[in-house]
Amino acid sequence: MSDTDSFIDEVTEEVRRDRLFATFRRYGWIAVVLVVIVVAGAAWNEIRKAQAREAARALGDAVLTAISQHDPADRAAALSEITADTDGGNAIVEFALAGARAQAGQVDDAVAVLDGIARNGELPEIYRQIASFKSLTLQAGTLPAADLRIGFEALAGPGSHLRLLAEEQLALVDATEGDAAAAIERFQAILLDTEATSDLQQRAAQAIVALGGEPQLPPGIQG
Repeated sequence: MSDTDSFIDEVTEEVRRDRLFATFRRYGWIAVVLVVIVVAGAAWNEIRKAQAREAARALGDAVLTAISQHDPADRAAALSEITADTDGGNAIVEFALAGARAQAGQVDDAVAVLDGIARNGELPEIYRQIASFKSLTLQAGTLPAADLRIGFEALAGPGSHLRLLAEEQLALVDATEGDAAAAIERFQAILLDTEATSDLQQRAAQAIVALGGEPQLPPGIQG
């Protein structure tokens, strides 16, 4: 390579550096701003996580303090004063509140709380199903059998988290209406269902015997 070529290369490289520095001086602030945004976003995310943990801890402490009250009416009064920052947190408080009111004999108030949870479309489906189930069971002695049947059938559909528990309640409705054969058939289906827990299978077997039937026990279940 000649001295002339080397000189041209050096000049070209110098021009490139000058252009790079000029570009950085002109647009470098954008990179700085992006870095600041990323760092600030990460910091804010950590702050929010810390705040969420603290809020959850405070909510848990408040609920534990409330349910430590010996008298159910006092528990209900204390729980009614607690408000969470999220729909899920409020649902947990309301479940506890409904339980306390039911134990205090305030069944209508407990049902109202549970029905409110069941209608809250912002909550996960499992929360709403549990609320509906608890509401129906609290009204088992007061609602007409037809209304109970409609409610539990809605919870016994395919994919429902409470399908088998709802079927158990439907069997009890059948028995209450005097249809022992239908009740036994439902209990037998529960007994043979592979998703049934051992406790539920035991209850189903005992109910079949009480209704005058002969349970067909699946393997591993003792009569």
